[in-house]
Amino acid sequence: MEFLSLVWSFFQDQVLGMHWLNSLIGAGLSLMGLSPDTTLGGVIQFFLYDTIKIFVLLSVLIFGISYIQSYFPPERTKRILGNF
Repeated sequence: MEFLSLVWSFFQDQVLGMHWLNSLIGAGLSLMGLSPDTTLGGVIQFFLYDTIKIFVLLSVLIFGISYIQSYFPPERTKRILGNF
């Protein structure tokens, strides 16, 4: 049970929460000489992190919906919805 809790915590933080991306952007800003702890650094880190995160999430959703739609042609969808 403890192992499943650790696996779920890792999945939630690193995959769903994308904490790795936030750390990567913070390290990149530090290499450029801009500390993420300052107001400007925090704003830039937040903007880059959210922009990339939203782009990735939209890409996954669009791919998933397109994949599902490839199995349901419009005629079949109309037939299924026509029953209701």
